[in-house]
This record gives sequence, structure tokens and C-alpha cells, in this order.
Amino acid sequence: MVKLRSYILIMCVILTAISCTKKKKILVWEENFDGNILNEAIWNYEVGDGCPNLCGWGNNELQLYTNKNHRLKDGKLIITAKKQDSLYTSTRITTKAKKEFQYGKIELRAKLPIGKGLWPAFWMLGSNISEVGWPACGEIDILEYVGKEPQTIFTSLHTPDSFGETINTRKTIIENIEQGFHVYTVGWTKEKIVFYVDDQLVYTFSPKKHSKEIWPFDQPFYIIVNLAIGGNFGGPEVDNTIFPQEFIIDYIKVYQE
Repeated sequence: MVKLRSYILIMCVILTAISCTKKKKILVWEENFDGNILNEAIWNYEVGDGCPNLCGWGNNELQLYTNKNHRLKDGKLIITAKKQDSLYTSTRITTKAKKEFQYGKIELRAKLPIGKGLWPAFWMLGSNISEVGWPACGEIDILEYVGKEPQTIFTSLHTPDSFGETINTRKTIIENIEQGFHVYTVGWTKEKIVFYVDDQLVYTFSPKKHSKEIWPFDQPFYIIVNLAIGGNFGGPEVDNTIFPQEFIIDYIKVYQE
């Protein structure tokens, strides 16, 4: 009987180890922003003011996006928000149709810009947005920060069941979040979506039902990085004395099982 119990215990340990090995996440893609120019085999520029269909990018934002308000330096992407006379400019890039992911751990290491009216973000949209539109495609906001609310990070989800001023969101106060670099992460599975800042769990979305209205997340999503100015969320007030301001991205990494 003792030998049998020992055998069962050993087998349990072995099976647990095998299970853990299978579930280990592997780095499947990383962007370290090496070189001097953005890799257009991976990244798309979205330029203009969002017209004619979504002037102000659907949020009454003030900036004109260009393909020149950024640079690569020392392995970092630096997006610069500027004001020239009455014109605000910035950069917005996406991986649509080039790098899309379904499930996994997606993380960004970045340093935030500072000032009232700024709205940096790291987020994802469903790859079927051109067919079904927003919010049916789903949206995962891994990082949103608005300069008018210092030391506050927003993590949110938008779905047909909850969009616009979504209830699927969390505001997290993090002292001195504006100082230095921090890591913003989403863990996305078939069952739930969890958000972290510097490995600290800040929000979990785990609905009981997974209908298309509540859970449009069983499909590939693409990545977006941008620095908006003003708008319904970032504004309406903008402190014009802050410019230029930089959103500095060190890396983006994606892990999957």
C-alpha cells in the first residue's frame, strides 16, 4: 500500500510538471524598434484627421496624424506630439493585416508623456472591423492615460454590449506612473481577459456568457499605438504650454502557449 501511494504521488508530480510545461508561454513576436526607420512590413501609418467618416477619429480629437511625428533612437520608438501655430500633430501606427494575434500575453514597456490634453494609448481592435464595424469587432485597451488625471491608468474593453462609456473598465491610481518606464500587459484567453501594470493585476473581465455581444474576442486582433490630443476623453482642455511631448516605447512583446 505504501509503495502504491508513493507511485501515485510520483505520477501526480510528473503529470503536473508536464501540464505546466505545456502551458508555458513562448515569445512569438517582439518589436524592439531597432534601426533608424519603422518597419513598414509590420506597421501601417494612419494619417490625417479621420475624415470623411470619423472626423476627429470618432472622438473629436484635435491632432492631425502624420508619418513624421516619430523617430527611432537607441532601440526606442519616440512619438512626439507638437503644436505649430493652431495645428496639433502626432503619430498613430497599427499592425492591421500584417501582425494579428488571437489570445496570449501582449505587453508594452513605455514612458508616458505629461500634460493636460494628452492621451497616449496602446490598444487592439478586431481584424474584422472593416466587415462588421465598431464596436462589433471588439476593442482591448491595454493602456490609456489622460494628462488631466495624473497618476491614473485606464484599462478597458468595448463590445456591442458595452461601448462608448463602457462599464468594462478600471481606473487604477499608481503613484509616480509618469516617472520612468513601466510595463503594461494584457493576458487574453478563451475564458477571460486580465490586465496588469508592472505585474500588478489591475482588472479582470470574465463574463459568464460568451455571446458575440458580450465577448467578440474569439478572433485575431491587431495592435495600435498612438498619442492623441484633446477629444472626448483626453480633453476638452489642452495646455498649449506643454508641447512638444514624447510617448516613448521601448518594446512590444507577444507570448502564446
